[in-house]
Amino acid sequence: MTLKTILLGACSALAFSTLASAETLTIATVNNGDMIRMQGLTSDFTAKNPDIQVEWVTLEENVLRERVTTDIATNGGQYDIMTIGNYEVPIWAKQGWLLPLEKLGDKYDVDDLLPAIRGGLSNEGKLYAAPFYGESAMIMYRKDLFEKAGLKMPENPTWEFIGDAARKVTDRSADINGICLRGKAGWGENMAFITALTNSFGGRWFDENWKPQFDQPEWKNALQFYVDLMKDAGPSGASSNGFNENLTLFQQGKCGMWIDATVAASFVSNPKDSTVADKVGYAIFPTQGELKNHGNWLWSWNLAIPKSSQKSDAAEKFIAWATSKEYTDLVASKEGWANVPPGTRTSLYKNAEYEKAAPFAKPTLAAMDAADITKPTVKPVPYTGGQFVAIPEFQALGTTVGQLFSAVVAGQSSVDDALAGAQSTATREMTRAGYIK
Repeated sequence: MTLKTILLGACSALAFSTLASAETLTIATVNNGDMIRMQGLTSDFTAKNPDIQVEWVTLEENVLRERVTTDIATNGGQYDIMTIGNYEVPIWAKQGWLLPLEKLGDKYDVDDLLPAIRGGLSNEGKLYAAPFYGESAMIMYRKDLFEKAGLKMPENPTWEFIGDAARKVTDRSADINGICLRGKAGWGENMAFITALTNSFGGRWFDENWKPQFDQPEWKNALQFYVDLMKDAGPSGASSNGFNENLTLFQQGKCGMWIDATVAASFVSNPKDSTVADKVGYAIFPTQGELKNHGNWLWSWNLAIPKSSQKSDAAEKFIAWATSKEYTDLVASKEGWANVPPGTRTSLYKNAEYEKAAPFAKPTLAAMDAADITKPTVKPVPYTGGQFVAIPEFQALGTTVGQLFSAVVAGQSSVDDALAGAQSTATREMTRAGYIK
């Protein structure tokens, strides 16, 4: 046996030994574009941390929420890192289900996180999740179709203008829908949009005494507006469309407008994926009449460690990598500045390269600045949250109400019946939970 053979064999044995002893992190995440991109760049992390391997569980949004909620509530230990929203983080932290992030490292710069985002992920002064990207909601629209229809997007559009514009832009013969909106049932799917819409109409989920408000005129006006608009100017099968389905429709040139998460801007403006990349304009979330309430949508997808994980040190190393300034630089070097995860760090919005590459940067920041989840509605409420109500019961209740409203879009129910069902269900559940005496 030659010396070369001996050395090669020793190296192979060492490599096998290192691989065999490596910890494997199981990460549950949503099938959104930014997360898919993160998976593609994971080799950068494993190269720097050869003792850690990564296994991905990538799920549709509703399924992800169901799986991680079940796992963490039962202390299942199936996942080492969970992708969860700013709805879950403070609730689960208070229940002791999440581990605080205290080893992100000196280079991480926690103080660079946008204050509103950081505040929503903290409990008693400790950070319990790190934001991967943050968002509000805004209008994305086809400038060419608006010009053809003789329309100009106002600086502060109203729902009346949006409804009129959507109907004028609709061209069924050319397979162009005037507007694409979420219709898929789920508290974080159709109810995210409908709740924000109703907030802007002056509605609220509950009054100061936790009495449900679905029997009030603001809900009737908002839901009727939404249903009529989807019928007149929305795509067929809209009751099955969530974020990803509407993203595809817009990228294919089949939507005149799309009102949804600001994070979508980098995808609709990317010429690699979008046929209308050079035709997109952006505007702030609409208001209704004189109310001047922009819906107050504020969301972040975040990485958190469940208490059940046995690999918390390795998990925190991955989170520090994926939500760092260095990761932002990595995405910029591979995909361009326009495609970096938005909405989490102050420094990004002071970066001249980002501002130059991303025409949606300023509209995104303006949308996030306009959101105040401590005062989401015009009337006083006992809860916080923009497109959600920050109580543990909302996840199940919001999904049930979402199913009622999705059925109206599908033509299986009426607005009045859906609202009556929502009022009855919410009253029963809030009484059962002890909110209503």
